[in-house]
Amino acid sequence: MLAFIGCGTMGTALLEGIVSNKLEKPEDVILFDKDPFKTQALNQKLGVNIADELHSLCSKAKVIFLCVKPQDMKKLLLHIKPFIHSEHLLISVAAGLSISFFEEHLNNPLKIIRIMPNTPCIVGEGMSVISKGKNVSPDEENYVVTLIESLGKVVSVEENLLSAVTGLSGSGPAYVFMVIEALADGGVEMGLTREMSFLLSAQTVLGAAKMFLETGEHPALMKNKVTSPGGTTSAGLLALEEGAVRASLIKAVMESAKKAQEMEKLNQ
Repeated sequence: MLAFIGCGTMGTALLEGIVSNKLEKPEDVILFDKDPFKTQALNQKLGVNIADELHSLCSKAKVIFLCVKPQDMKKLLLHIKPFIHSEHLLISVAAGLSISFFEEHLNNPLKIIRIMPNTPCIVGEGMSVISKGKNVSPDEENYVVTLIESLGKVVSVEENLLSAVTGLSGSGPAYVFMVIEALADGGVEMGLTREMSFLLSAQTVLGAAKMFLETGEHPALMKNKVTSPGGTTSAGLLALEEGAVRASLIKAVMESAKKAQEMEKLNQ
């Protein structure tokens, strides 16, 4: 049986993706959240089970998604520690909490996988990155990848790269939303309606990303194909270079990653 502890935005997205894609039957999934209204709503919507207490959830499920906030994780681990054994596979979506953090607060040997998803998982276009602990088998890792692929793309990395992942794909949607908003503001400034500007901006970002993913061509070459000498795009690109947009985006990823590293050190 598959279990979820915590039914916030990301936990719910993972759950709905798994059930709606028929990767697990609703009757084989069990939930627990401190807010009973969340679990009741998901029970009515998806037909999944509700655990009255964490002890019963841990006794029924071998694979458990830990979807609580990072600041609540230590309290949760101390609560479930007596019920977790070596056959459990734990999957954490909490940012800034290392595998060693879980090993410290639970019984060893421990099977733990960390996931860094991003918010587009909610619409099935997420980018999730996983890192597995030393006791996780290849079959167990593949099983988790199959579950998460229901929400988008998945890659595996060594744990020391997860902070960089946080800075890029974890925080990246916020950068893209800012770009969409800024492009739309430019359209409004030039006379377009706000509604039309947002549509043009968002679809342009979506289409450009899809072109890159499907062709695999280097972004610089794709950019050059749109840029005629002395043309409109060339003028726009010059404005972006003068505004140091490229450097600002690079710095955004780096600063976010550094912050993630600091958070992880604080939780060690």
